[in-house]
Amino acid sequence: MQAVDVFCRTATPDDVETLFQLIKGYAEKGIMLPRSREALAHMIDTFVVAEIGGVVVGCGALTKLGDNLVEIRSLGMTEGYKSLGIGSKLVTKLLEQAKAQGITKVMALTYADKFFERNGFTVVDKDIFPEKVWKDCVNCPKQHACDEIAVLRTLE
Repeated sequence: MQAVDVFCRTATPDDVETLFQLIKGYAEKGIMLPRSREALAHMIDTFVVAEIGGVVVGCGALTKLGDNLVEIRSLGMTEGYKSLGIGSKLVTKLLEQAKAQGITKVMALTYADKFFERNGFTVVDKDIFPEKVWKDCVNCPKQHACDEIAVLRTLE
């Protein structure tokens, strides 16, 4: 793995278009739910971005699902920046935010379960997250044939 100087920060309204384009690329492949510019602007405070040399190359969001449960979602990197440790840095930043909020359970629905396992998550049955069903799944085209893998990490 190549050493890269990555800076992770909370997203700002200036990042909306970059986030929109990054998420759109994943959504077009059917591996991430699309987000409108308006929705991104409304939830911008839930996003963190990764920058290299002042250019946003990755993002992720933390969404509260319950009193003690948050979800990492919209985690992605710009093409050409994968396998550089950026995703792990974003996850670390999101876990720090969860911990700062006093939340001890962090979940994700993913196709990259091995990545999450390398970051301390465990594969679990997605049925243990009834809160998730009412947030996004109701609008997902794969709602009745979900093939994502649920992962969970408990923070101390």
